[in-house]
Parts: sequence; structure tokens; C-alpha cells
Amino acid sequence: MTTSERVGLGPAQITDLRVTDPGLVARMWAGRRRRPLVGEDGRMLVVAADHPARGALGVRGDAMAMGSRSDLLDRLATALSRPGVDGVLGTPDVLDDLLLMGALDDKVVIGSMNRGGLQGSVFELDDRFTGYTADEIAARGLDGGKMLTRIALDDPGTVATLEASAQAVTELARHEVMAMVEPFLSRRRDGKVENLLDPDSTIRSIHVASGLGASSAYTWLKLPVVDDLERVMDATTMPTLLLGGDPKGDPQDSYDAWGRSLGLPSVRGLVVGRALLYPPDGDVGAAVDIAAGLVHGGAR
Repeated sequence: MTTSERVGLGPAQITDLRVTDPGLVARMWAGRRRRPLVGEDGRMLVVAADHPARGALGVRGDAMAMGSRSDLLDRLATALSRPGVDGVLGTPDVLDDLLLMGALDDKVVIGSMNRGGLQGSVFELDDRFTGYTADEIAARGLDGGKMLTRIALDDPGTVATLEASAQAVTELARHEVMAMVEPFLSRRRDGKVENLLDPDSTIRSIHVASGLGASSAYTWLKLPVVDDLERVMDATTMPTLLLGGDPKGDPQDSYDAWGRSLGLPSVRGLVVGRALLYPPDGDVGAAVDIAAGLVHGGAR
């Protein structure tokens, strides 16, 4: 079966391939057509799909919105087919599915590394690295590794996450592969972990994240859109992609915020998942096209 024949495969056909020829995954990674990390404009739009592996399936009021793998793959295939979408961020299960579908040629592929801090768990802030390793990312020809790095000053699990993130940054740099660090200053309130999204907390998280690892040469940041973003982004020279977060309210508000932010020198694009994959009107292609226009349409 050729790559073009695999495009559009459904879950049943993917399962058949996994049963009859599991070695196909490694062969397809080895043969995947790659592209430069960024194009001529130096900007990037990446669709994120690593939420399910942390048990975070909710979108807006639907707690199980991402529960269907067939639906998620269909939305991802639509997003990746649109012009201006540079790549995808995901865990091995999702990326291997997309690979078998033939959807990853000429795309930037970022592997999610730590998903052990399951949403709502008592160990959420002890965020173990349970996904990709730096060695596997390099061996499979992925373009980067992403790590969620939440910093809670009153939770002892934080130091283990910091140590693991630093080790991952060092190992990815050794392979000359992007390390995408997603830092938050976090805390528990009424037993629930919440990220502090005020400017000063974000600035502190940036400085901690920027100092992780033995080399910063390949470090990128993944940061939330917060108030006073010009001052916040003055905290780093690291190239930065802005995240979409859990979508709430009118999508136009998010588009407007992204558009205002993309003109800042350190901001080089967006990494957005649920806001693009699960828009209120269900039109994934239209939502992705708006984001692609903001990223690649001359906002700088």
C-alpha cells in the first residue's frame, strides 16, 4: 500500500496494519519526507493533539469531547491538509496513527515527552516522562520534543519535573533537535492544579524554563497569551510559540489576541489544539485557515 493509498484510512484499517505489520511504523518513520523546521518567513503553525494521553479530554462543556479516536484523527487530518499548517504535536500513539494514514510527510512533527501528570490526580505535578525519549525522537526523525514544565513552589513533585526537563533539554540539544519547553507557575487550589496566568508569574516561569539544560541552543518556549505580553516576552530571547489553551468564549477573541501577539519579535507562531480542532461551529478547516492567515499572513 502506497502512502497516497493510506491517506484517509479509518481506525479499522489502522488496527489491521498494527496487527499484521507492526514493523511498518518504523519503516514509515524512516521513509518520511521531512522539511525544514521553519520556512522562509521563520514562522510556524503547529496543531497540538497530546491532551488525551494526560487524561484531558474536555473541550468547553463536553468532558469527553476528545474521547473518540476516529473523530480526533478525522479532525487532525483536516487540519494537516490545510495550507499554512506546518505540523503537529502529539504522543506516539497519535503520531503513529497519523503516520500510517500518510499524513506526516513534509510536516514538522513534535513528540510529547511527559504525560505522567494526569489531570486531576494527586501526583499531577510530579509530571513523569512517559512518552517520547530524546533518543527515540532523534532515531525516528522527529523534529522536536515538547515537555510540560509546571512549577509549584509548594509541591515537592516540581523538582523531579524540573530535573527531568533539564535532562531532556540537554539530550535533545546533543541530538541537535528542538526542545519545546512549556512552563507555568502553578498551584493547588481546593485540590485542583491551576496555572497562574498573570504577567509576573509567566515571566518567572520563563526565566526558570530558559535556564534548564546544559545548552539553550535548541530551546524554544511554548507560552500562554497573557496580559502585558510585550513586557512578558521581553523576558526571553528564546523563539516562542503561543498556545491556545482550553477554548472559552467567542473564538474571535482568541483570534484577535493571537493577531496582536504575533508581531512581537520573540513570537514565531502558534501551537494550538482544541481551539482549532473543536471550534464551536465544527468547521475545523475554517478555524485552521484563520490561524494560518494570522501566522503566515504578514502579522510581523
